Order: sequence, then C-alpha cells, then structure tokens
Amino acid sequence: MSRIVSVAPVLPARSYPQQEITTALLGMITPDPKRQAVMRRIHASSGVETRSLVMPLERYSSIASFQESNDFFIAEGTTLAERAITGALASAGLEPADVDFLLFTSVTGIAAPSIDAQLVARLGLRPDVKRLPSFGLGCVAGAAGIARVHDYLAGHPGEVAVLLSVELCSLTVQASDDSMANIVASGLFGDGAAAVVMVGDERAEALGLPGPEVVDTRSHIYPDTADVIGWDIGGTGFRIVLSAGVPDVIERNFAGDARGILAAHGLEVSDVGAWAAHPGGPKVLEAFAQALDLPEGALDASWRSLARVGNLSSAAVLHVLAEQLDAHEPGTVGLLFALGPGVTSELVLLRWAAGAAQAPAAIGAAA
Repeated sequence: MSRIVSVAPVLPARSYPQQEITTALLGMITPDPKRQAVMRRIHASSGVETRSLVMPLERYSSIASFQESNDFFIAEGTTLAERAITGALASAGLEPADVDFLLFTSVTGIAAPSIDAQLVARLGLRPDVKRLPSFGLGCVAGAAGIARVHDYLAGHPGEVAVLLSVELCSLTVQASDDSMANIVASGLFGDGAAAVVMVGDERAEALGLPGPEVVDTRSHIYPDTADVIGWDIGGTGFRIVLSAGVPDVIERNFAGDARGILAAHGLEVSDVGAWAAHPGGPKVLEAFAQALDLPEGALDASWRSLARVGNLSSAAVLHVLAEQLDAHEPGTVGLLFALGPGVTSELVLLRWAAGAAQAPAAIGAAA
C-alpha cells in the first residue's frame, strides 16, 4: 500500500472577510439592487467566513480579458505551487531530487508548458522526473489525484510521488453575470494550493514515517449528470455551470459508493474514525452527512475548512486532510471523498500507520 507522508496546504497572502468580498463584488456582478440583495443573502449563507485571494479586491473589476486572468494564474499559481511542494518535501525529510513522479491538477487556469514543467528547474527536480498534468476533473481532482498516485506507486513501490493542486478560483468569477451559478460561485470559492507527498510501500518501510496508508479507491461517474457541474468555456474564460441538483445526486448515489468500499474490507460507517469530505458548500456537506447517517461532528474538519478558506476546488479536500494528518492513532480508518464534473465521485479508503518510532515492539521481544 502507498502511504501519505506529508501534506502542505498553502494560501495567498491576502485574506478578506466574507462581507468585504461581497461588497467589493456587488457592482462588478450586477447593478440591479434586487439581484444584489440576492447576492448578499447567498454569500451570507455560504458557510464561508474568510477567503484568501491572489489579487487585491479592487483589481478584479478591472480584468479585461481571459488572457489577463490566465497570465495571472500562471505567475501566481507557480509561486503557490513552489511553496506547496517545498513545504511538503521538507515535512517528509525529502529533497526535490527524490521525486520520481509529479501529478499536477488544476481546473482554474491553463498553461503549456504546464506549471509542473516550469517547476522542474525552479525547484531542482530531476530532469527525468515523470510528470502528468491534469485538467477537467474539477473539485474531485484532489481525491482522484491521491487515487491515481496510489495506482502509480503500486507498480513503483520504491518511489516518491507528489500530487500538486493549484486552484485560483477567484480569477474565474464573471463580471456582469448575475446568474445564480455565478452569484453562488462568487461567494463560495477561494484560492489556494496543496502538495501531497506519497511513497510506495518499500519506500515507506525504508523511511519509517507515519501517516495514512491508501487501502483502496473507488471511482464512479453518475449517468445523466453531465450538466450539473462544470465550465462553459468562452471568450471571457471559465463560466461556471452549477446546478442546484448536486445534493440530490449525492443523496441518490453516494451512500452506495461509500458503503460499498467499506464493505469490501469488512467495514461499516461506524468503523470510520476520520472523515475528509470535500467542503463543497453547506448543502453538499449536509447531503454527505444525511446520505451516510453520520453522527453530529463527523464532518467538522470540512466545515472548519469551508469557513476559513471557502471551497478551493481540487485543493479543498487536501486542506481538510492536512488538518487530520497527525490527529489520529495508528489503526484509525479514514474515508476521503469528493465530487466533480461528470458528475464523478472519488473515494479513498485510508488506514493510519505507525512510523518506525511508533511501531510497537514485537511480541516476545526483550524489554
């Protein structure tokens, strides 16, 4: 089994209270007082208290083109990416030259060469590092990235891999668009990044680092849901598609997926001691909890992340995981999951493992 040995969540330096963001965006999105009142109400009920943004608030209304916002994504996203990977490797006691595989994901900007390619020289990664940039998975990509890195490490048990997520969601807010989807998105999504260092089982044994092992993964794309979440890509960039039906999709489908991956390992919902749910918004978190009949407080880490930084798309569930990485005893079962365009779900079954210093003495060993 692969092991997650460090997670480094990073945020832009600028952080604003939710009410200040709302006030700054009102005139940019709509001049209609009635729609502005709707926007204030939606933002106030989002569960978000603060968000970090890559640009000063006053600059968003002056973005003239998709090229301008995407250029900003590349410049600022690369800086955040460098911070995330540097922090994650340092926490694991590893160097950039130790990285064998790098999976990069984002759905809020594009570049060729991609950001991960630009990081090779900038960080001192080996020139033969294997890279896989990913676009289009959206909010599910944090969970999917862990799953795909796990798949890779199953065939390369002695290697080190990094999952990198960079999401600058604020750059996708559309000016002069008072659709409900844009109003909701402008009050929910924030900017951030995260890097996850994972190692194959042979490397995990050699390093002796504690952390959750990936026991199993599941992917499921739900039929007839392609128009529920996604982008409408045009001249102004990424215009969000966000249906009010997301909670219904969760309530109809998610319990079977979650209970199925647990049952495959002789587990039930009550056996899970660590929950890392994608903080997609209040209705999404409530739907997850209702679908699995979770006890009160089970998703507190996700609610806290939503309040502190908003929905960070693919990086969101990684920020939730980071909070819990050192909070559980060896043997604790965890379930990490997210939804994204498709609609697609990704679930990762975890079990916390002891490091070399934590490992209990063998039975019969001398005291």
